[in-house]
Amino acid sequence: MKAVLPIVVLAVLLLNGCSSRPQEQTRSDVEQMYEMSQAYIRGGRYADASALLRQINNRFPFGPYAQQVQLDIIFTEYKIGQQDRALTAIDRFLSLNPNHPDNDYVRYMRGLVHLQAEQSFFQDVFRINRSDRNPVYAERAFNDFRELVERHPDSPYAADARQRMIAIKSRLAQHELFVAEYYLRREAYMAAANRGLYVVDQFQGVEEVKRALEIMVTAYSRLGLEEQANDARAVLQANF
Repeated sequence: MKAVLPIVVLAVLLLNGCSSRPQEQTRSDVEQMYEMSQAYIRGGRYADASALLRQINNRFPFGPYAQQVQLDIIFTEYKIGQQDRALTAIDRFLSLNPNHPDNDYVRYMRGLVHLQAEQSFFQDVFRINRSDRNPVYAERAFNDFRELVERHPDSPYAADARQRMIAIKSRLAQHELFVAEYYLRREAYMAAANRGLYVVDQFQGVEEVKRALEIMVTAYSRLGLEEQANDARAVLQANF
């Protein structure tokens, strides 16, 4: 029996050594892959970084880099303009990590992704004003930034989010003015006045309010509503 014990101990040690090697190799693989993805990001190779990060996420969904990999996926998908994939990654991260300390960043990125979706080929290349287009993505971006500011008022991203909200308000107001101008041309004066009033009520602090008041003065005057026209004219003169 004494001769058996060393053999058993040796067998156990060999088995332990064999079982640990795949784990050590796996840890080494994920570390090397993640380091390479960061090198791609530093070099601006965002498509390569995104592909590698998604590979890491699929192969090692519960590894030591899991959450950081998901955050990097959001960033790289945004950089290469893959809005659908970025939004899917954002929603998944917030769902799985409701109390993560980086959720302010994730919400900020959701706003940026929606803003990116808002930009059209014509605006980016030809600088054409597309205020006629439905601003659905601008509205979503505004809500994203508002949620960030409300949930994380002390976030380092909050100040930039507030500035972007001002710019988005101008975009939304421009769309309302486009519709109001259309009604004005069609002599649908009450509809035009109501659109102008909506801009004045909802988008205070943007320069588009001036044109909204002018539309209200014109529309009310054409309708013979002099009291309303004078009120709008008084606000216009007092502020502009």
